[in-house]
Amino acid sequence: MTSNASAPVRVGLIGAGPWARAMHAPMLAAGPQTHLTAVWARRSEAAAALAGAHGAVAVADVEELFERCEAVAFAVPPAVQAPLAVRAARAGKALLLDKPLGADLAGARAVAQAVAESGVVSQMVLTKRYHPATRAFLARARQTKVTGARSCYLHGAFLDGEMATGWRLKEGALLDLGPHLLDLLDAAVGPIVSVRATGDPRRWVELSCRHENGAVSQASLSGAVRLPRPRTRIELLGESEEVVWDSAGAGHQESWPLLREEFAAAVRSGVPGPLTAAHGLRLQELIAMATP
Repeated sequence: MTSNASAPVRVGLIGAGPWARAMHAPMLAAGPQTHLTAVWARRSEAAAALAGAHGAVAVADVEELFERCEAVAFAVPPAVQAPLAVRAARAGKALLLDKPLGADLAGARAVAQAVAESGVVSQMVLTKRYHPATRAFLARARQTKVTGARSCYLHGAFLDGEMATGWRLKEGALLDLGPHLLDLLDAAVGPIVSVRATGDPRRWVELSCRHENGAVSQASLSGAVRLPRPRTRIELLGESEEVVWDSAGAGHQESWPLLREEFAAAVRSGVPGPLTAAHGLRLQELIAMATP
């Protein structure tokens, strides 16, 4: 790893699909804290196109990608991410990980264990957590005694379009959207100690969460409902005035600067933030608890 603490972190990207094109590649290439150096994907033509669009190099395999970077970002299905993240951690690379951490609890545990044993920095891309509005909401939540909470994450991306494929259609909203909402409820209300689920994750699933402080929260998840725009909302209720967070008008791009800055700072200092692979494992444990 470079000794120049102010130098951009050299990041290799694994994946060249819709999320890599829309988020990872432009965010990492924009800098100044990071520099996108290389892209690898199972479809070499997609990797070449994405790398060329952002001044990076398309590489033939992950070992070559590891040689060209000091951190690895993942934009691939969870069943692909988990084993490659283990390899990257063992190669001494910092990890920028997508959610869910693995396709199942065993995969998630393998990643978290590899990170712990290798001592590398890890950070989860829970995009909403890096938005200024979310940070303001969580700051207010910390000053609020919550009795109960209602929340939802709803959209129609599983009905058609680029996201209506593969693991998302098979596993549904619990594994795809659940990490986001459980993470926010855990942070806003208090640590979740139990989760119960009813419904079909491929259509609509309801979660009932019990928190360490005695509060109860509800979460509605669906990727198969037609809406004008995605709807993510949390309402915190108690003896004082309600505290509400709503994603309306909050674009992903507004989260990129803080996400990039915090990841680069963690890599350069060697001190990870709170959203590590261990946190990703905790979210996966909650999802496993809720799996119908």
